[in-house]
Amino acid sequence: MDFDEWNEVKKETSKKQYSLHFREREIFYIRIGRNIGYEQNGKGKYFLRPILILRKYNKFSFTGIPLSTKIKEGIFYYNFSFLENITSCALLSQIRTFDANRLERKIGIMKHEDFYTLKSNLKELLKL
Repeated sequence: MDFDEWNEVKKETSKKQYSLHFREREIFYIRIGRNIGYEQNGKGKYFLRPILILRKYNKFSFTGIPLSTKIKEGIFYYNFSFLENITSCALLSQIRTFDANRLERKIGIMKHEDFYTLKSNLKELLKL
């Protein structure tokens, strides 16, 4: 496993300054890390994964949903496109809060209609 490598990247990430501005609906590569079990991992040198910013709390934190290029069906997923000829899958069951220091670079923005539908699907999924 890459836990030791991720730990070094995490130490570096925690020293970053909050310099990137972000908004809801935007899609960023973030340093999501090396996780356990079925939790989504980042890839490459900085353990990056695309994330949809669902809710911005302040300039320091947000709730995000990891994205994948593997298309999946069912109530735990929402498929959409934000780049031409590429379909992404929002992994609704992997929703969590992130620190803005993890943000690496913006790669796109979700259409208003898709964002509304995704939030509606997420509300339905989280009914208790």
